[in-house]
Amino acid sequence: MTLPPGPNAPAALQTVRLIGRPVSFFERCRRQFGETFSARVLGIGPIVFISDPPSLKRLFGADRQNTIAPGRNIVLAPVLGQRSLLLLEGDEHLRRRKLMLPPFHGERMRAYEEVMAEATERELSSWPIGRPFRLHPRMQSITLEVILSAVFGVENDERRQDLRRNLVGILATTRSARAIGMTVGRLRRLPAYRRITRMLAQTDQILLAEIDERRADSDLASRDDILSLLVAARFEDGSAMSDTELRDQLITLLLAGHETTATGLAWSFDLLFHAPDKLERLRVEVAEGGHEYLDAVIEETLRVRPVVPWVGRKLNAAAELGGYELPADTVVMAAIYLAHTRPDLYPEPQAFRPERFLDGGPESSTDTGLSPRRSAPRPDTYSWIPFGGGTRRCIGAAFAQLEMRVVLRTVLGQADLGPATARPEPIVRRNVTISPRNGTPAILARRRSAHVSSVDGYEQSA
Repeated sequence: MTLPPGPNAPAALQTVRLIGRPVSFFERCRRQFGETFSARVLGIGPIVFISDPPSLKRLFGADRQNTIAPGRNIVLAPVLGQRSLLLLEGDEHLRRRKLMLPPFHGERMRAYEEVMAEATERELSSWPIGRPFRLHPRMQSITLEVILSAVFGVENDERRQDLRRNLVGILATTRSARAIGMTVGRLRRLPAYRRITRMLAQTDQILLAEIDERRADSDLASRDDILSLLVAARFEDGSAMSDTELRDQLITLLLAGHETTATGLAWSFDLLFHAPDKLERLRVEVAEGGHEYLDAVIEETLRVRPVVPWVGRKLNAAAELGGYELPADTVVMAAIYLAHTRPDLYPEPQAFRPERFLDGGPESSTDTGLSPRRSAPRPDTYSWIPFGGGTRRCIGAAFAQLEMRVVLRTVLGQADLGPATARPEPIVRRNVTISPRNGTPAILARRRSAHVSSVDGYEQSA
């Protein structure tokens, strides 16, 4: 059994390149070694990166057998807690995933659409007119408000304000370059660690108070926030999640759903700003109450700018992946960015073409989108994996796509918004995400009060 070829630079240098500039590292390795290659990472050892759909299908299909890649517990457990869905394995993970899944699917999602639209309208009303501002922080503000309302369900104004302040501090600290080192126990003397520990303790107090109120609420069934649904949920044996576990899942939903969705939205606007024909087509569709092209814009955004560039597994048995027979205990990364930019799957893969995701729709031969080149079926399931795959696929994927849809629809329906710079945003690594370096500079020309109707056909797309 031989691992695929890869760079021969020292492991420390490869680690710095992979973590600091994952896209350029991927592109360099692809040019030198092909679509499957190895890298050496400090603290882990050899890692194999794969991107072909058959191998991705086999990797994700073995989630009941394999485990998550090493390192996640060390980095995330101090913030998320030991009972986080992201950190559990085997039957424990599957039982909790099954229990937590219903609030994120089906008709229940309708209840969150109004919350998302109202949060967007409030944020939009505060944007300056006629001078540049950064959209990424504004998107972060929206997604945080959605979590406070739709997920946490906090109604007390003072408690909500305290929770918002602490969560903003936690999120700002955990997305920084020091986040990984800060959460390691031996570095607890760092001021940043003490601050986040204090903020987490205050946040826990508030969340546990909310949980206590839900447990005492005789009319809990009338509430539709996700915390209330999780308090009421029961495992097959009739037991419920403990207060500590509910807290861990709430923080997990915050960290997994806040920054990622906000970043996806920031990339959507950046890509649309620099494809004016596509932006105009989307504006027309929004004005008419449609959603097909809007959905295609979201899917293409998450293809060409996947927020998380890879997800990992550790093999518990030998497996043939990427054309290699890999031994047990090999750490394998599903390289999301590489899968999304394979020329054999996506012609001119770096081009932003939402038309790729319209069933039987034309792909343009130029950036204008006006000249049909070919009729293209929707991409294969395992060539579009922005939310991962298998039994560990992001539980909030439908929620995130709905939120992106509502925010884009609301902003484009009620604002004349354009770019503040002629250059597309460079990619920068922020913690686990790849983000727009300058925060997507934008200029608001004017606000409009026109009402944008609810999108039809949600159930079919989500």
